[in-house]
Amino acid sequence: MKKYCLLLAVLLGGTANVFSQKKGFDYNFYGQVRTDLFYNSRSNSETVDGLFYMYPLDKNLDPNGEDLNGNSNSDFYTLYTRLGVDINGPKLGKARTSAKVEVDFRGSGTTYSLFRVRHAYFNLAWKKSALLVGQTWHPLYGDISPEILNLNMGAPYQPFSRAPQIRYRYSDRHFQLTAAAVWQSQYLSVGPKSNKAGETGTQKSQEFIKKSCMPEWYVGMDYKHTGLIAGAGVHVSSITPRVNSEVTDDNVTTTYKVDERITGVSAEAHVKYVRHNWLVAAKSVLGTNLTQTSTVGGYGITHIDPVTGKQAYTPLRTSATWVNVAYGKKWRPALFFGYLKSLGASKEVIDVLGTGTGLGQLFTGTAELTYNVPHWKFGAEYSLCNAWYGDEFDAKAKATESHTVMNHRLVLTALFQF
Repeated sequence: MKKYCLLLAVLLGGTANVFSQKKGFDYNFYGQVRTDLFYNSRSNSETVDGLFYMYPLDKNLDPNGEDLNGNSNSDFYTLYTRLGVDINGPKLGKARTSAKVEVDFRGSGTTYSLFRVRHAYFNLAWKKSALLVGQTWHPLYGDISPEILNLNMGAPYQPFSRAPQIRYRYSDRHFQLTAAAVWQSQYLSVGPKSNKAGETGTQKSQEFIKKSCMPEWYVGMDYKHTGLIAGAGVHVSSITPRVNSEVTDDNVTTTYKVDERITGVSAEAHVKYVRHNWLVAAKSVLGTNLTQTSTVGGYGITHIDPVTGKQAYTPLRTSATWVNVAYGKKWRPALFFGYLKSLGASKEVIDVLGTGTGLGQLFTGTAELTYNVPHWKFGAEYSLCNAWYGDEFDAKAKATESHTVMNHRLVLTALFQF
């Protein structure tokens, strides 16, 4: 045991010496230890066993009429414990240099308790402009997100993703222009699981954006003045669902090379006002195929070539809006409301691919109370989510008849921040 303690002391001492020898650098270490206890009244669409919670699953009745998704669930986690470092470096020409590296223990998918990179980027800043290169928040997430205890930060109403990107910002007095080229890493687009023509099994994969050879694009403008941020942006994504198609005729399967692409244009508007312990924030998104941002949607198949199996697509459209109000400092109550509606496609479709494509509407109402003192936060949050699942759909994949499914969720959280 003494040997291990001695080794640790040497390593820490060596690290400190390295930092002290880096002239012109300034390091600020930070982090948190976070614990989350949650309860759901039924099964839900989620990742990490309910930590990243989305919406209740549809009813799945057994032969006796019992709902297989009607089971409650609960668990306790520390996976969002976090470590990070902000770095200010020496100038590069006339540019001020900085960087950030931040990790947590959430892992990926269903692989828990492993380091996961949250942010990793460097930034070059001039008098009025800045260039960021690396992974950080997706521009659709932006600088405005709801203040809630749920770790999904308002998804699927709020686009949620951290992504590799090259982002340029220009600021002049109260206005800020943002332009970014964005790729995918941990949050991925949905596409076909099979190359067989007409099959609509889905998967999330990085292959769809890699094979498109085209990043996502975002351009937005913000107005900032005395606690107010208001702005809007436009986002374009273009992915390649398949490059090969398998067609079976008379029990003989032939593979064809195909050129497929689905392009979507989305828009968002946001506002946030902070003054005298008040927070009022809202965002509205008209989204097309934004499955890589933890929301609902996808695209439909409009045509299948009878010879090659090549498929043509059209994006599914969704409208999502959230509003968040909070007041206080030490004791801080907050309310959150989110509403999402599936608008279907602009063309008639044969079938659809995506996430939550069976939803017609979605509503969430949340109430929370947090107790905040230096370095500590304790909170409790109750959330009600009502999902309308389609019983009948028109030719453009929009629900015309639906039934409701409801989930009650309780979250208890404690954070030690350093």
